[in-house]
Amino acid sequence: MSAKLENASRRGFIKGSLMMIPAVTVGSGVSLTAAAAEPPPDLADYQPTFFDADEWQFLLAACDRLIPADGEGPGALETNVPIFIDGQMEGKFGHAADWYMKGPFHEDVSPLFGYQSPLTPREVYRKGIAATRQYCQTHHGKDFAGLDADTQIQVLTQLEKGAIEFDDVSSDQFFAFLLQNTKEGYFADPIHGGNKHMAAWKFIGFPGARASYLEWVDQHDKAYPLGPVSLNGERG
Repeated sequence: MSAKLENASRRGFIKGSLMMIPAVTVGSGVSLTAAAAEPPPDLADYQPTFFDADEWQFLLAACDRLIPADGEGPGALETNVPIFIDGQMEGKFGHAADWYMKGPFHEDVSPLFGYQSPLTPREVYRKGIAATRQYCQTHHGKDFAGLDADTQIQVLTQLEKGAIEFDDVSSDQFFAFLLQNTKEGYFADPIHGGNKHMAAWKFIGFPGARASYLEWVDQHDKAYPLGPVSLNGERG
C-alpha cells in the first residue's frame, strides 16, 4: 500500500488502487458461459471451495478491514471479494500455473528477479492464515475474526511491515497477496466472482466493457451517465 494501513483513508485506499488493477481482465479460469448463466451468489450463502470454515472466517474479517463498508462506496464483503479470492485459489494464479517456480530463491533481491518463494499463492494463503490465527491466539487471546477492528488493523499492519516472523511463510508476502487479491476482487469484472453487480465500478464511474465511449474521453469533470457493462452483459 502507498500509505500504511493505520493511516490510509478508505477513499485514499480506493484511489490508490485504481492505477494498479486491470479492471476488466483478471484470470480465474471461470468460463463466460457459466458466469452468465447464474446471478452472483449471496456471500452469506456461499460455500468456499478452497478455504475451510476457519480460514473463511479469517478471510471475511480481513477483507472487511481492508475495504470496510463504512463511508462512501461499497465494502469488500458487499462486493463478494472473498468469493473472488476463493476462486483465484483454484485457478492458475493459486497454483502459480504459469510462473517460474524453480530455485534458488533469494528474498533480498530486486523485484525484477521475479517471485522468490517455492510456495504457490494458495500455499502462502494456507500457511499465512494458520500462522496469523495462531499469533492472534497467543498474543491477543482470540482468533483474528474475533478481535475488535482496531486490533485487527494492528495485526494487518504488522503483517504488511513484515514485523511478525512466521516459521514457514513470509508474513509480508502473505499480506501482499491478500491486499493484491482484495483490490483485484473489488475492481475486476464480475465474471470473476467479485465486484458484485459492478458496485465498485459504479462508485468510481468506470464504464466497464462498453464497446464505445470515446465521446466521453475528453469531457473532464463530468460524471459518466450511462453506467457500466460487464463481460457477461449485465448493465448497471
